[in-house]
Amino acid sequence: MSITGLNSIEKRAAFSLAAVFGLRMLGLFMILPVFAIYGEQLIGFSPIWIGLAIGAYGLTQAMLQIPMGILSDKYGRKPIILFGLVVFFFGSVVAAMSDTIYGVVFGRALQGMGAIASAVLALAADLSREEQRPKVMATIGMFIGLSFTLAMVFGPIVAQAFGLSGLFWFTAILTIFAMIMIQFMVPNSVNKAPKGDSVALPEQLSKLIRHPELTRLNWGVFILHMALTACFITLPKQFVASGLALEQHWQLYLPALLGSFFLMVPFMLVAIKKQKEKQMFSAAILLLAVSLLLLWYLPLGFWTLVLSVVMFFTAFNYLEATMPSILSRIAPAGVKGSVMGIYSSSQFLGAFTGGVLGGAIASLFGEQAIFLVMSLMTLLWFLGAISMKPLKKSKNYTFATSIDCEEKAHEVAEQLINFPGVIEATLVAEESVVYLKVDDKLVNLVDIKAVLNP
Repeated sequence: MSITGLNSIEKRAAFSLAAVFGLRMLGLFMILPVFAIYGEQLIGFSPIWIGLAIGAYGLTQAMLQIPMGILSDKYGRKPIILFGLVVFFFGSVVAAMSDTIYGVVFGRALQGMGAIASAVLALAADLSREEQRPKVMATIGMFIGLSFTLAMVFGPIVAQAFGLSGLFWFTAILTIFAMIMIQFMVPNSVNKAPKGDSVALPEQLSKLIRHPELTRLNWGVFILHMALTACFITLPKQFVASGLALEQHWQLYLPALLGSFFLMVPFMLVAIKKQKEKQMFSAAILLLAVSLLLLWYLPLGFWTLVLSVVMFFTAFNYLEATMPSILSRIAPAGVKGSVMGIYSSSQFLGAFTGGVLGGAIASLFGEQAIFLVMSLMTLLWFLGAISMKPLKKSKNYTFATSIDCEEKAHEVAEQLINFPGVIEATLVAEESVVYLKVDDKLVNLVDIKAVLNP
């Protein structure tokens, strides 16, 4: 990813905020590849409680993501982010000191209460110009993907060396580093991105929840993370049963994840060069469903596990990387913060549901049934995805305007929508800002700016 065009503040913001996000997600993800095995040593162990411990953070994240974003509007980004990291730190300490499954579940829920994602993304928006903002957000997204890969590799290594409590203590130490970075490395906010562009607005949520194309994506990310969380209730045990000791699991995860990044490239090339985005998106969902069916159907063996896991992560990584981009193109102009708030909450609710549902399935029908149920859910997602509308090429812009009268705002918005290449136009008089969704090849931005600042 090129960072050409970013100024010094944007570069610092991109990499420091990405590192903070990555350190925090690394701590959350590291439990996934080991907890199914180490959780059996805790007092009160059962498959349902294991699922709750893996997914508990998702419920509190989903509940508090939007409120924390709104609080960052009122009290400032950095204070709310630091507060969230302190809460996350104490959650890690509670989990580290617990010898019961109930204490770990409480600690994980407390970790999730440090819901800083919306505030971090809002600060990234504050510190970047509109035309450079996608690069800053892409950097944060890249670090989240990297943190997942590192968690799959280092989780088993740290747990083998220091045990389950050591894993949570390690997470607490990472959180201290994140707090130091926020305080001393992340630039102070020098400008404000418009609210609708960065933080979810409560008054918008009801209408956006009913938006059919956005709803399809929100259900999609819910199912994607439900499947991921549910599968890790049993997947580490499957590796051990196939003859791979826990401390060697990184030897499978690392090549599988690296291989999946290379294998998703053909999906991207066909989607972009052949204009087949919808088809490749649907194909990736189908690949995910097939990988889960194979995990359920094929006899347990090392190479069948490798094949299925590589297929799973190829589909997962492609969908995880593609869906936010599709979301930003479908989102109505001026409400990206609201759209991302709903999307993020759906993602975290999916993680929580995956933990609870996976644990319940394992208790009632056996762990192998988790793969069958998740594959059926993914096939339902596939049926919904093949009916999605073809994606239009579009780009979002935000402009300041000298227009601050409601009547004039409606008049200019009507004028803008008739310009060639303008797909949507929203002018918010009280903020003196206009949101545009345009076809970059057809629109003339010079003419638009002339209308906005007569």
